[in-house]
Amino acid sequence: MANDELLNRIEAAKCAVMAQTELLHREFGRAESRWKSDGTRVTAVDVAISENIFRELGAQFPSDQYFSEELAETDAPIPVTARFSWVLDPIDGTNNFALGIPYCAISLALCESGVPVYGVVYDLSRRVLMHGGPGFGMRDGEREVKVLNVAPHKESIVGFHRPYEPGMLPAANAILGQFKIRGLGSATLHLAYVAAGLFDGCVDFNVKIWDLAAAMPLVQAAGGEVTFLNGEQVPMTTFNLKMGRIVYVAGGPIVAARLRELMKVTA
Repeated sequence: MANDELLNRIEAAKCAVMAQTELLHREFGRAESRWKSDGTRVTAVDVAISENIFRELGAQFPSDQYFSEELAETDAPIPVTARFSWVLDPIDGTNNFALGIPYCAISLALCESGVPVYGVVYDLSRRVLMHGGPGFGMRDGEREVKVLNVAPHKESIVGFHRPYEPGMLPAANAILGQFKIRGLGSATLHLAYVAAGLFDGCVDFNVKIWDLAAAMPLVQAAGGEVTFLNGEQVPMTTFNLKMGRIVYVAGGPIVAARLRELMKVTA
């Protein structure tokens, strides 16, 4: 059974995320943005949500470590040393958020010894809080949900982002030839929608750990699998803004196995 240290953090995480949803909706499609040196977009709302969530959690759990894409004080890798740490993407899908496209999310992961054990994801498009982790189940709003786990068929949907690296195009084409594709502009939602049984699976070639950390335990709690294809990412030993791109597949066991098979064309 989970101990009070874990349960207290889970409840605090849900409250901290929900406290930011009014700001998220109020500034949706209105917030001014700028481009960071790595070519990604950021808004003042990204920064404000990061600061607000970490201020609230930090007051309750001062010995924990807090990692956000928008608040790192250094570009150098930061060792993960605390038993409990948090990985936050304040707005996954910032391009969508700034442009008024509703597929974006607040994504907060609670990690124990560097392993994401509980995820909290607020889906702006559906106004739904998704949360869960192994041993806790997965909830999509008020519903307890499971991954889809049927053999791939002509209506199977896979969340997908096109790879940057030309060498990955054969694998991408293999996926495109087998599934219906959805590209929402939010890696967090792709993976969370697998957990919620909305997508059969997802594939990505370009993500970072903060895009996935909260949604990974959702998928695992819902009976699905997340497989990294270019090196294991957990337990997380450092938080590194300059980390390389992650390549992974996810889905129910049947679809995940098929996605792994299709991705072998790059081997």
